[in-house]
Amino acid sequence: MLSQERIKLMTRMAAYEENEGKKYMSIGSYFRSDYMGLQVIKSVISSTLAYLIILGLYIYYHFETFMQDIYKMDLMQVGKSLLLYYVIFVAANGLITYIVYSFRYSRAKRSLRRYYRHLKQLAAIYDIEKKNHS
Repeated sequence: MLSQERIKLMTRMAAYEENEGKKYMSIGSYFRSDYMGLQVIKSVISSTLAYLIILGLYIYYHFETFMQDIYKMDLMQVGKSLLLYYVIFVAANGLITYIVYSFRYSRAKRSLRRYYRHLKQLAAIYDIEKKNHS
């Protein structure tokens, strides 16, 4: 005979596996440092692309002024300024990414600990039922 407690636990676990469990299990398969490193690297790459697109759009929008003043500009100073803005942009984006994904990783680990606790409960219920039927 199936116990009500076991059925409820199995239903809850199946719902978890179908919904948030998929996402959390993939996150939980990484070590924290590997997961965080991967996310920060992806953020740096996307930040670089975003910065280049924004810079290109800015130059395109102000192209006439840019072409008139190009011979008057100190190109080394402009290059240093652009590099400084790039570093600030990427560092800020990397920091935000680190904070957000650190929170997501800890939430996933906490959720997976609860899931594994439910698995242990289910195994204990099976053991009890097995002993009762023997």
